[in-house]
Amino acid sequence: MRIAVLGTGGIGGYFGGRLAMAGHDVTFLARGAHLAAIREHGLVVTSVAGDFTVEGARATDDLASIGEVEAVLLAVKTWQLPPVLEALPALVGPATAVVTAQNGVEAPDQAAAAVGRGAVLPGIAKIFAFIDGPGRVTHAGGPASLAFDEWAPTPGAPSERVTRLRDAVTASGAVSPVPEDIWAELWSKMLFVVPFGGLGAALDATIGDLRSKPSSRALLGDAMREVEALARARGIHLPAGVIAGTMAFVDDQPADATTSLQRDLLEGRPSELDAWTGAVVRLAGESGVDVPLHRLLLEVLTARHPAAVAPSRSVRPAHKEVG
Repeated sequence: MRIAVLGTGGIGGYFGGRLAMAGHDVTFLARGAHLAAIREHGLVVTSVAGDFTVEGARATDDLASIGEVEAVLLAVKTWQLPPVLEALPALVGPATAVVTAQNGVEAPDQAAAAVGRGAVLPGIAKIFAFIDGPGRVTHAGGPASLAFDEWAPTPGAPSERVTRLRDAVTASGAVSPVPEDIWAELWSKMLFVVPFGGLGAALDATIGDLRSKPSSRALLGDAMREVEALARARGIHLPAGVIAGTMAFVDDQPADATTSLQRDLLEGRPSELDAWTGAVVRLAGESGVDVPLHRLLLEVLTARHPAAVAPSRSVRPAHKEVG
C-alpha cells in the first residue's frame, strides 16, 4: 500500500515504521533535525517488542510533494493539525482512508471538515512511545494497537479499505483490533488519558505514583467518572464497567509511564491541554454536565504553564451525539 504518515513521533514513527518494514511504500512527514537524521541514518525504533531500523526511509517536510495515497495516518499533535489539514486534500483520492490517531474526540470532525466524512476513519492508538532524539523513536510499552473503522460502519461488514488496512497493520507486527463501537473506544481512551494526563501534570506524578497513593488514586477515579458522565450525556454507549476496566488497565501499565501532555507541559513545549482537559470542560458546558475537577485542572495547568499551552484551535463537533 502507498501510505503517508503525517507526524513521525511516537505513534507515526512506530506504526509507520512497522508498515515500512513490512514492505509498504511509506512516506514520513517530519521536520528539522528529526527529518535530517531519518534521511541520513534511517528511522531508528527501539521497542519492547523488538528494535528495528527503517533504512532508506522516505521522509519529507513538504506534504504537498507526497501526492495521492491509499491511506493516511494522521499522527501530528492536535495543535499541529490546522496547516496539515489545509494541505491534506492533495493526498486524498476517491478511496483514500484518513486514519485519525489524535488523543481526544474532536480530530475526526476536524479532518472531516477538510476532506469529508467519507474519507475519514476515526482511529485510536494505544501505545507508550515518544521521540527520544533526532531520527529515534522509543516504544516503552502499552498494547501497541491501532484501531479504526468507518465513520458509521455497517454492522458485521467491514469495508474493503478497512479490512485491507487492518490486515496490513497486523501483518506488520503491530495490533489492529476490530472495535465494536469506534466512538465508544475513542471516549474510553479519553476517559483514561485525560484524567491521567491532567493529574499527572498537576502532581508531577507517573502512573505508578497516581495509582499507588490512595488520595491520588481516588482523584483519578473521580476524574474518570466526570468523563464518563459527559460521554453518556452526549449519547456515547460506554461499557457498564468502564471505570473498573480502565483502573485495571492503569494497574497493568509500566509504573514509570507518563503522558505526552505531562512531558510537553513540564518541558515548556506547546501542548494538547486544550484538546484534552479543555475539550472535557468545553463539551461539558455544551452538554450541561458539571466537571469541577477538570475545570480546576485546566485552571491550574493553564496558570502554571502559560507558555506551553498552545492557542485553542479546536473545531466543535458537527454533531452532539454519536451512535
